[in-house]
Amino acid sequence: MNREIDLSVSAYGITRPLEYDLAILPWGATEPHNLHLPYLTDAILSHDVAVDAAQMALEQYGVRAMVLPSVMMGAQNPGQRDLKFCIHYRYETQRAILTDIVASLHHQGLRKLLIVNGHGGNSFKSMIRDLAVDYPDFILLSSEWYTVLPGKDWFDAPGDHADELETSVMMHYHPELVRLEEAGSGDARPFALQSLLEKVAWLPRHWTKVTDDTGIGNPRLATAEKGHRFAEAVARKYAFLLKELASVKDADDMYERS
Repeated sequence: MNREIDLSVSAYGITRPLEYDLAILPWGATEPHNLHLPYLTDAILSHDVAVDAAQMALEQYGVRAMVLPSVMMGAQNPGQRDLKFCIHYRYETQRAILTDIVASLHHQGLRKLLIVNGHGGNSFKSMIRDLAVDYPDFILLSSEWYTVLPGKDWFDAPGDHADELETSVMMHYHPELVRLEEAGSGDARPFALQSLLEKVAWLPRHWTKVTDDTGIGNPRLATAEKGHRFAEAVARKYAFLLKELASVKDADDMYERS
């Protein structure tokens, strides 16, 4: 796929004088990913999937989306702060960042923003509800690229973190960043309480009590081919979403009319 198209904010001055239908905001975290993937895996992959989606949307539907730089400020579980250079960003910090981005885009005349999230610890629903009050004419959506399609249909043994799925997609986009020979097993210890296993209630997992290598799921079955197939299919789903979003004028058009 040709990735030369102007889909990212330029480092050499203002963007080209083009009309954009919407913006995409990749969001990740700064945290270890087992022993074989980089700390910024979540930010890298959310950006790359977003770029592919924007490329497809332009080529297939004539929709132009600006892919913003990835935000690497992610919320972490208890125990993760014990790991060197793993940074926890509070809800208030993330909300302030998102608010400033929305305010800037709104001021510039944009009215649609899709968050492509790559980190399971991030949750934007409450922020989006708040921003919907402050910017009622702004359409703000969030998504998690790795859940757009069921991993079990694409991988032999998908896990939860730095697993076969995530490793395969990184091998597809950036094989030079993957050191699979150094990967830990990704073995994980579940909750002892049956009610928590059945999701009667929720609490964040204490990361260092759950896993020894920060991974959850064995990455050894990962291949670049698997990653390519999955990432391409996910980007295709996103491209169609971008087409649909570009077709609506405002929030009222998001609903069927009686």
